[in-house]
This record gives sequence, structure tokens and C-alpha cells, in this order.
Amino acid sequence: MADVKISSLYKRYGAVEVLKNINLEIRSGEFVAFVGPSGCGKSTLLRCISGLEPISDGTLEIGGRVVNDIGPSQRGIAMVFQSYALYPHKTVYDNMAYSLQLQKLPKDQIDRMVMAAAEKLQLVPYLKRLPKALSGGQRQRVAIGRAIVRNPKVFLFDEPLSNLDASLRVQMRIEIAQLNKNLSDTAMIYVTHDQVEAMTMADKIVVLRDGVVQQVGSPLELYENPQNLFVAKFIGSPEMNFMTGEDARGYRAETVGVRPEHLTIDSSGGAWSGTVMHSENLGSDSYIYIDMGGTKPIIIRQEGKSDYRAGERLSFSPKGDRYHLFDAGGRPLTH
Repeated sequence: MADVKISSLYKRYGAVEVLKNINLEIRSGEFVAFVGPSGCGKSTLLRCISGLEPISDGTLEIGGRVVNDIGPSQRGIAMVFQSYALYPHKTVYDNMAYSLQLQKLPKDQIDRMVMAAAEKLQLVPYLKRLPKALSGGQRQRVAIGRAIVRNPKVFLFDEPLSNLDASLRVQMRIEIAQLNKNLSDTAMIYVTHDQVEAMTMADKIVVLRDGVVQQVGSPLELYENPQNLFVAKFIGSPEMNFMTGEDARGYRAETVGVRPEHLTIDSSGGAWSGTVMHSENLGSDSYIYIDMGGTKPIIIRQEGKSDYRAGERLSFSPKGDRYHLFDAGGRPLTH
């Protein structure tokens, strides 16, 4: 078993608390994403799990063993970084075999382990190439393969796709998700600032803010039932629309939140109204940007083409009960 259990974990740099009372359980076979704004502590938490950063307080268990005072190489973890960190003078094979060679394993055993990882990652044709002869996506696969051959209990990914272009990111998301299914005895922990990655790949998402866990749940749980205003704002692309002041008082709330796809245009007079600023036709659907006088436009997503023009006045309302209410403290209200 490769379960990871974090109990009452704190991380301090002098008097500054970077992580505050973190309690998490990550099961073997789970794919868990840490998300949050820059500086929220997600990479620090990953480094604490890896052993690259010491824990100030609390306990960390991997596979039922407390590893607080155990070095990174003895924890049964493997890390994949944003920068591929490949040896430029070594072939793909030698990059993947390097940690096994350090262990002085027999050559035939190293060959079997490298080939098994290369086949999973479709790297067999490239084993004799140097990294400079590979694409960005291929280099990232080599970095993952180098981790796989060590047969780790836990995979740690630190924003591994942020250096890739959009199409390669989509391809690598699919490959990493498939890898997770093939390594069912291994826990995977993935740090990203890209919530699309988290929503499409993870079984469970951990949302962090200022070193505090805000919510833990499946992607759909966080999307449909945010536990506070911060999670509601952070999860979703485009982000949730928010009405405040007089626009929210009719709902007896401090803030009303509605996803772009849950707003409908109501020609007979809706809950709110505003002026069209811009519309984007994307083929299968379109986005209409409405000025209601706030700092951000309201976004309405609708299927098909939009014929609304800048300057046109529109009324709109939530679809049924597809809206979220929050009090002055950002806590959810029932409706």
C-alpha cells in the first residue's frame, strides 16, 4: 500500500507560517491535485512530502510508516519537475537507467525495467537519442520514465506540463491519466496552477489558500458545491459570475454566484440586466460579456452562435436553482 497520511502538519520559515494544520489522506491509486494561487503553499507541501523540506510540526506517513526524519531517497517517492532535469550528454536509455545503475543492479535487470517503462510511455524508438533530439513532450515522458523505473510508492509532479504548448499539454494530460490507471498501487500527487489540468486529471482536488486547506473533494464536488466564496471564485474557467449589493439583496445574500452556463437570457425581463460589451463565437458555443457597472463583466455562455452586438441591452436570470448564495463571511447559504 502507498497511502499518504498527513496529520496536523505545519511548515514555518522563522516566524512565518507557510502551511497551517494540514490534514489529508491520499489513498494508493488516487490521483490528487493541489491547486491554489501563487504563494498558497502547494509546492511547499509537495516538497515536505518529498523530504526536500523538513516539517516544522505534525506527522507524515507513507505506506503506514512515519517518514518525518527519513531522507528523500528512503521514502519511496519519485518527483517529476517542471524543468525536465535530464542529463544532456546521456541517451534516453541512460537517463532512465541512471538511478538503477547507481544501485548496481544487474544489467539484464536494468534492461528489463527500462524497456518496461519505455513501452508504457512509447519511448522505445527514442532510447538511443540524446535529449536535444527530442520534442518537449518526449523529454517530459523521459523524465516520467526515469521516475517509473524506480517503482516508487508515490509520484510527485510539480507543474510538469507548464513548459509545453497547448496541444502537447492536452496529449500529456491523457498520457499521465492513463499512467495513473496502469500504476494502480501508486499514489500520484500533482501540483498545478492550471485548474483545467486538475479538473480533467484528478480523482480529488485539494484547494489551498495562504497555507490553509479550503476544500477537498472530487472535481465535480468542488465545481457544483463550493464550501466558500474563495473556492467558488477559484474553480471554473471562465470563473463564476458574482452579483453583490442591490443585485444580491433580492436573494437575501451578500453575494450571488452563477456559472456562465447557468445564466439564460430572458427577453421578458430577468433578475438582472446590463449592456453587451463583446461576444465570442467559438463554433459549438459562444460567450457574451455583459457590463453591469462592476470591475469584471458578467459572462453568459450559450450553445451555438451569438447574434448579440456591443451596446445591446440584455436581461438575464439563473436557470432554475443553479446559483450559489454566500454571506458576508463568504460562507454558503441554503436556498
